[in-house]
Amino acid sequence: MNPLISASELAGLLGERPADRPADQSAGSAAPPVLLDVRWQLSTAKASGQAPFDGRAAHAAGHLPGAVYVDLDADLAGPPGPAGRHPLPDVERFGAAMRAAGVRADRPVVVHDGGQGWAAARAWWLLRWAGHPDVRVLDGGIAAWDGPLATGTETPEPGDFRPRPGAMPLLDADGAAALARTGLLLDARAGERYRGEVEPIDPVGGHIPGAVSAPTTENTTASGTLLPAAELADRFKALGVTEGTEVGVYCGSGVSAAHQVLALAAAGVPAALYVGSWSEWSADSGRPVAVGPDPQ
Repeated sequence: MNPLISASELAGLLGERPADRPADQSAGSAAPPVLLDVRWQLSTAKASGQAPFDGRAAHAAGHLPGAVYVDLDADLAGPPGPAGRHPLPDVERFGAAMRAAGVRADRPVVVHDGGQGWAAARAWWLLRWAGHPDVRVLDGGIAAWDGPLATGTETPEPGDFRPRPGAMPLLDADGAAALARTGLLLDARAGERYRGEVEPIDPVGGHIPGAVSAPTTENTTASGTLLPAAELADRFKALGVTEGTEVGVYCGSGVSAAHQVLALAAAGVPAALYVGSWSEWSADSGRPVAVGPDPQ
């Protein structure tokens, strides 16, 4: 399944809803998708005294009609700690949050964010990892949507989705270290963080030895949509992806890396996600760190 959906395709799906069927009524494959708004931004605003980005306020000011706001930090991650800034959420808590948002096992889900795609990809990955069979990301996010917007908040009919983890490959720190030697481990962060020239968030700069720099920002067009699948395939081939290559991805805390996994999926390449990512790796002083442009 294509993990992306265009704004025009989504508008068509939403327009197919019969006037006599409520939005919360499931009708198998004919049912319109559940819409999740996962607007979020990685922010270091607190250090400068600025107010952090408020996704809930942005949602209330204008969202796709019927879309339910999902909080990345509260619903799509566990508390920050030794396992990283955005570790996997408690499975039961995640399932409850998705049911509260109206997610059903037999109904498609479309997730979007403000346009960057990272947060939406994190929701896509978690739902797919938890066993939901039909999840797509709105390509380009809400910025690509030219239809009407609603304000305020939505109160959906509760869903019935029950997570069954394990449907997407997952790496821990040891698995990521091993894959960097035996396969291809991609670092989705900006190149200067990979090289260890700057590190605005984590205690140590650099990268996992053997990992290849592959900034996820290079997977998108100027408008924020993913590059065409053929161009993505060429990019990943240049980075070392060949037939049969086992691929993994990490970033700072498992958010932008999910976007890289999404881009790989769009190019037809399955990849594992190291959710703990650099925020977990660098918190353990016993783990090796490489700096500079060379993977080793």
